[in-house]
Amino acid sequence: MVEVIASDLQRQGEHMTERFLLRPLRPSDAGLIAHYTADRRVAEGTRSIPHPLPPGAAEAYVRRALSTDRDEDVWAIDGSANRLAELLGVVSLTRMEADQSELGFWVGAGFWNTGFATEAVAALVEANPHKSRTLFAEAFQDNPGSARVLTNCGFEYLGDAESWSVARDARVPTWTYLRKMG
Repeated sequence: MVEVIASDLQRQGEHMTERFLLRPLRPSDAGLIAHYTADRRVAEGTRSIPHPLPPGAAEAYVRRALSTDRDEDVWAIDGSANRLAELLGVVSLTRMEADQSELGFWVGAGFWNTGFATEAVAALVEANPHKSRTLFAEAFQDNPGSARVLTNCGFEYLGDAESWSVARDARVPTWTYLRKMG
């Protein structure tokens, strides 16, 4: 069944998991994206979400995600089919170079420790819509929950680094992870 679902994601840009649908973003997602990312804890868990979130930033993010010349493919974690929120968070892939992509994700703070992030990352890894040979990801070292998501999904620790966090306005120590595909 997982193989059928993986091919569906590649064909239609959607993927049904046990508890939610991974689907492309749509303009109506901007409100919940703004709501969840207004939480300093969510913003500070990412490299690129500012805090406070400027007016129009969520709408601009959705527009970029829907653009034909985008550099990042983004899927909404949509729980509405199972009486959950229409948007629980997002999972994304950014093409790096030949056969390599970087995976990113966040979920709203109210959904932390529910397994939603692990389920979304596992589904995206299984589908491998970029047909990547290698996936990379990172987690801030003060966010062991995100590191657990990655290791639970088969990512292996590669080393320590630093990344800029817009919300923190600082360089933050990270753990870098690698997942070899197929």
